Amino acid sequence: MWKEFKEFVSKGSLLDMAIGIILGLAFGAIIGSLVKDIIMPPIGLLLGKVDFNNLFISLDGKGYASLKAAQDAGAPTINYGTFINTIIIFLITAFIVFLIVRAVNRMRKPVVLSPAPPTKECPFCLSQVPLMATRCPFCTSELKKL
Repeated sequence: MWKEFKEFVSKGSLLDMAIGIILGLAFGAIIGSLVKDIIMPPIGLLLGKVDFNNLFISLDGKGYASLKAAQDAGAPTINYGTFINTIIIFLITAFIVFLIVRAVNRMRKPVVLSPAPPTKECPFCLSQVPLMATRCPFCTSELKKL
């Protein structure tokens, strides 16, 4: 196992994975800021000056002016506004990753499969055999040459 681990580290797979994770975290922070600071304020304004971060349900039955006030009071809350923001962040991230993967797939050269070798059908066992074969590899019957 140690040998496999050394191979994994030395081939660069670990470095590639670490770079991917770091870039993913940075990308997530950018998308989070995009949703929180740019997308949600206009949506909140259109919906009657709603701040999605302050949408919550207090489970102790008391009314609080803001989520921060409820948390400062130690009240248990269901923060559905934060959940809505998280869903929007996920959808935007997933869409952007889809666009990136789609672009990369279009840039790759298509895999060209070589055409299948010409075959003929064995008249005895109905198997496909190479065109130049004189004996069927399946039933060993002699075949006519073409």
